[in-house]
Amino acid sequence: MNLLHPRIWRLGIKSLLLHPMRSLLTVLGIFIGVASVVWLLAIGEGISREAQRQISELGATNIILRSVIPPDDSVSESNFYVKYGIRRSDVAALTEIETIRNAVRIRETRREAHYGAVTIASHLVACTPEYSEIMNLRLARGRFISDIDVQQRANVCVLAAEAADLFFSTEDPMGKVIRIRELPYVVVGVMEPRTPTAGIGGSIAAQDFAKDIYIPLDTFWQRIGDRVLFVQSGQRTGEEVELSQITFQVESSDHVLPTAAAIRRTMQKLHTETDYAVVVPLELLEQAKTTRLMFMVFMGMIAAVTLIVGGIGIMNIMLATVTERTREIGIRRALGATRKDITRQFLAETIVLSALGGIAGIVGGMTCPQLMGWLRQALQSSIPEAMNNLPDAIRNVTPVIVPWSIPLAFAISVAVGIFFGLYPATRAARMDPIEALRRE
Repeated sequence: MNLLHPRIWRLGIKSLLLHPMRSLLTVLGIFIGVASVVWLLAIGEGISREAQRQISELGATNIILRSVIPPDDSVSESNFYVKYGIRRSDVAALTEIETIRNAVRIRETRREAHYGAVTIASHLVACTPEYSEIMNLRLARGRFISDIDVQQRANVCVLAAEAADLFFSTEDPMGKVIRIRELPYVVVGVMEPRTPTAGIGGSIAAQDFAKDIYIPLDTFWQRIGDRVLFVQSGQRTGEEVELSQITFQVESSDHVLPTAAAIRRTMQKLHTETDYAVVVPLELLEQAKTTRLMFMVFMGMIAAVTLIVGGIGIMNIMLATVTERTREIGIRRALGATRKDITRQFLAETIVLSALGGIAGIVGGMTCPQLMGWLRQALQSSIPEAMNNLPDAIRNVTPVIVPWSIPLAFAISVAVGIFFGLYPATRAARMDPIEALRRE
């Protein structure tokens, strides 16, 4: 009888229903394996997309030059200030590179900000008008820093959404004056909330934008200067930095890598120490795509192990079934059933088990985004401190179902059923019908 004959499948289903609990446990093993394939690939895809999104926001045609403290620099007793990083004179030399379209300068530091009785530890960002564009910042109210503010060294500031809420929970922030180390700044704008970014390598630190305060770059240089002193737990440390970062904008992505190489060569000539880092988002994006493939292969291998365990469960159950049905096999052989008929019968039963487990696993896998959201909320309410210590890319991951993982997982589940069911089926077919009939 052909394996596609309906009678074989009807007999297979009836045989499995004789032991419903045993069959259910076998299906459960395949269900866990298939659901694991869909879940792990979805979680891996979600983490990968979040990483690629954050890198893409840095700009595929941008090159970022950051100030970095050299490993051998330390604070001495006579001098609290560590001098390092990009200098203003570097900008003129770097902008001579023909492929550079624009250079956005940034100086940032930590500073306490005050309004009335409210004090926050802010992230002070001194910048030019282009900063909001390259960082994908959007205004909620008012305006951002303008060219006139920079030229006139105006005492104005723009607040991040959370900083504005902390300072002015019941007031209109526009036109109010906050103080940063006793220096007054008029609020001219408030930004919309911005998704935090994770750290990238060792060159770009994580940034949450929540307590950012933006002021004109030339105002920072005039009112604060290059030297910034930090006092914490009775210890004093300081830094002397002219520029924290320069973001270079290039005409096209074809020019990014040659321009980055030119920037590195120029900085090597201008600096005796490696107190800078060149970050190329285009390179990071390509690396992230490669890492995504490796991560998904790794996740798939873990899920495959789970499926193999489920397949071993099928083999154990079918071997036990063969032993229990020895007399039935002998009767069938005596009535004219061939070895192929017996093999097909037991294979049909294993395929039914694995197919049911595969379908159930796919349904369970499709619920991954909803269950992950529920689990995240439950963990956030029960162990908030541990959740807050997790990296943003993991804490805020949204699983993305990979379309091809569904047919792949189902095909693998059926293949596992056939592979692990073949030995019990062959063993049943090779039984001596006379010995089988004698078995009680």
